[in-house]
Amino acid sequence: MPEIPPTVTTPEITIEDETKTLHITPWNTVLLNDNDHTYEYVIKMLSKVCGVHPNTARGMATEVDSAGRVIVFTGSRERCELVQQQIHSWGADPLIPWCKGSMSAVVEEAE
Repeated sequence: MPEIPPTVTTPEITIEDETKTLHITPWNTVLLNDNDHTYEYVIKMLSKVCGVHPNTARGMATEVDSAGRVIVFTGSRERCELVQQQIHSWGADPLIPWCKGSMSAVVEEAE
């Protein structure tokens, strides 16, 4: 005689459970200005790393140059940290002989 499998019960879901939404706090990756990188470098780097159009990247380059910082990406903390890491690993600007490395970026909680 075959064994009868035990009865499986599923948890009851209430309407209240279905209406709750998960709130994820947004974060920003902020590019910081320096005098060791050209506009061409910044535009190319932001176009590749952030996937923005070169015209958008030019606007960001202008803002970082004038304001000292610019938000280049907003999203989850993990994604912002990835963008920060990509900026930090982009390398030196070949058009500036004294340039020693990549630009700097920080990750901050969005306001």
